[in-house]
Amino acid sequence: MPQTEFVPESFQLQGDGESGYGVQLSSRSSIGKHDFSFEVLRPNLFRTTFTTEEHPLPPHPSAALPSVSLGSGKPSVASAEKSREITYGNVRATVQWNETPTVKLERVDSGFTLHEDLAGRSYAIDGTGVAHYSRLKGDTLHVGLGEKAAPMDLTNRSFILTATDSFGYDVYKTDPMYKHIPLLINATPEGCVGLFSTSHSRGFYSLGGEMDGQWGHFKVYRQDHGGLEEYIMVGDTISDIVRLYADLVGYPIRVPRWAMGYLSGGYKYTMMDEPRAHDALVEFAEKLKKHDIPCSAMQMSSGYSISQSEPQVRNVFTWNEHRFPDPKAFIDDYHRYGIKLLMNIKPYLLQYHPEYENLKKAGAFFTDPMTNEPAKARLWSNGGGESDVGGHIDFTSEAGFKFWYNGVKYLKGLGCDAMWNDNNEYTIPHDGWKCALDGVSSKQKSKAANRNDIGLWGRALHTELHAKSSHDALLEVEPDQRPFVLTRSASPGTMRYAGSSWSGDNVTSWDGMKGSNALSLNAGMSLLQCYGHDIGGFEGPQPTPELLLRWIQLGIYSSRFAINCFKTSPDNSRVGEVIEPWMYPEIIPNVRATIKRRYELIPFLYSLHLDSHLNAAPPQRWTGWGYESDPEVWTRALRGGETQYWLGDALLIGGVFEPGQSKARMYLPKKQGDDEAEFLNLNHPHQYLPAGQWVDIESPWKDSIPVLARVGSAVPVGKDIQVLSPGEKENPAALPEDDYRAVEIFPPRQSSGGKWFETTWYEDDGISLAAAISSFTVSYSSSEKQIEFKFSADASGFKPNWTSLGIVLPVGDKRTVVVDGKLLNESKEDSRGRVHWTVPVAFK
Repeated sequence: MPQTEFVPESFQLQGDGESGYGVQLSSRSSIGKHDFSFEVLRPNLFRTTFTTEEHPLPPHPSAALPSVSLGSGKPSVASAEKSREITYGNVRATVQWNETPTVKLERVDSGFTLHEDLAGRSYAIDGTGVAHYSRLKGDTLHVGLGEKAAPMDLTNRSFILTATDSFGYDVYKTDPMYKHIPLLINATPEGCVGLFSTSHSRGFYSLGGEMDGQWGHFKVYRQDHGGLEEYIMVGDTISDIVRLYADLVGYPIRVPRWAMGYLSGGYKYTMMDEPRAHDALVEFAEKLKKHDIPCSAMQMSSGYSISQSEPQVRNVFTWNEHRFPDPKAFIDDYHRYGIKLLMNIKPYLLQYHPEYENLKKAGAFFTDPMTNEPAKARLWSNGGGESDVGGHIDFTSEAGFKFWYNGVKYLKGLGCDAMWNDNNEYTIPHDGWKCALDGVSSKQKSKAANRNDIGLWGRALHTELHAKSSHDALLEVEPDQRPFVLTRSASPGTMRYAGSSWSGDNVTSWDGMKGSNALSLNAGMSLLQCYGHDIGGFEGPQPTPELLLRWIQLGIYSSRFAINCFKTSPDNSRVGEVIEPWMYPEIIPNVRATIKRRYELIPFLYSLHLDSHLNAAPPQRWTGWGYESDPEVWTRALRGGETQYWLGDALLIGGVFEPGQSKARMYLPKKQGDDEAEFLNLNHPHQYLPAGQWVDIESPWKDSIPVLARVGSAVPVGKDIQVLSPGEKENPAALPEDDYRAVEIFPPRQSSGGKWFETTWYEDDGISLAAAISSFTVSYSSSEKQIEFKFSADASGFKPNWTSLGIVLPVGDKRTVVVDGKLLNESKEDSRGRVHWTVPVAFK
């Protein structure tokens, strides 16, 4: 792209900012007036802006400006002629404007520099956009940016900040992918800093991927259109930054509890004419029942909306009457199997859609400045590689937003359970396409300096408004239930309306499975926290039995577990092949057992989801999350994030990423001073392993991937089948109630020396929009012969259906259990060799 940088100088102080703790600067040059501001908003939260009349602030920012909240302690300020030093808490901010404005943030206690702008080139005008240069901390960890190619560490690489339909991407090379999230976190053992731009405009980030002999090592954020609004967040750990980021953009919304189960899918099923799709899908449900494989939902690919007559193209919010002669009957059939339906809907209309001409006249599409007519584009029309002419819906238009809203209401009114917002990356070829803006506020328009181009307003804005339209329509039909929108693309604001996402159209390969872990970790740190991958690969060859089972074994330990694909071939580009759990008879028992384990873990997984809603903590976490004092977690091997991760703070998950391998090497992190820390290998031979070392874990492919439990932790579990969420009002499948709960505990192999270990988990009714969240706490201590156990609950808002609590000991642990000073009498041993005890509970 062209580069037309101009770095304004000679700034003069204009004021102290709205908070009273900052600086407002301006300068003039031959191209006009330039404004810069820096201010303290809250503890560890700062805001900078850099604008001109031709470079306005983002008109529809992805985060609203938060109120100033400084608390009782006020910042101290020291000013000089061309600088100002503001100290607040443990952060000292120094703003200088001898040449260009520069911001430097340091820790007061250590003097460690967390962030420093690049003097002489800090803030630049670059054509229609701006650039922000700052110094790069070499050999440190950079994470975030939503969803970027593996490895997890983004250091010394460059990235395009936009979203695109990257069908069949290379998980280690492709850029951009599906998400547009301008959040960058730099983490070091001495502290962390996050930079977040609120613009929806396309951009670019170089994190040492480019350098210059004069300027040295630097990182640069380039924004194609408009002025800069950037928040700077400071913390001791990545966790601190993620929570501050959530304070700005919103905490993850709750999804229904059933979304934690197995989500099936496959483009082929909805594309079938003989047998018709309705019957093929019912046959799939029957096979699930025959093979005793629980399934919570079907992702209904868009084949259901392919026109029956020529041209056979997809028409959103319509049904193919041959494949689905009675949509309501089909929906009811699937509900009788206990399977929910997520309906694939794409935010564009092909020119053959029955409503296309009406929406053109109503102004629901963008306007092409070259023709001043509704903008046209080539859009996916039917099978692999097939396209036709149509128009993207402009969600800033009242007509477009309303059309979509009513379409979602129609599907929800039929009984469809959730919406799958797909192909919503807005891969539009021209920044000059005009937005209608009759569906946005006059205040937002006034920020845009009379501009209506999609370059300034941003393609990603339409992804956000697409999610809002789906979300709000679902909520109108069922105002007491939480709307569930699954989205392929995402911006920071999108996740206020869409509770779940995934990594898009991946490829079947061992490397694809390995690299997906890094994507999950960066997504979680970017608040995409109900996130996963298409298990087995969406595109490419069919997985081998070994690869499929390994991927399922890994997938059950993620926050979203789905098997969905569209495996095209030269002979079959329209229908494609599918991955089915029973496709390889020799591993059906292993697949069944693994998916049933997923269902056992739903109380644990759902508790992690609720924790993300309350505290912004991602369910899947980098190995160093909480272990920042361990030098080993900062080494390149673990910064990659591909081979192991935490699930919550209890389970350390590894993987086997090559065919024919039966063991994996893992690192067991250790907190400084915790010399007794151990892990328990949950695979045979069930070893206790001291923390702070690398170990090889035996993992035969038909048994398990490596799974280690942190000694002292506990994992709540339930039944290994699909159950009815307590908040569900209808039960057409006669699902059993969620009336069993146990905790798997992992005590030291001998005495804990009087130390007690405590774990709290969360539950709610799993459905209601405003459901109360209850907490449940177990604690235990161990001697060589027995385990003392305690249980407490805060269930004043939500009372679960279970009336007893199981206590599950590790394999081979035969110790007795004492509760409130009383020895439990009855125990049983399961098929895995674990002893179960039961204690009655009562909720007031």
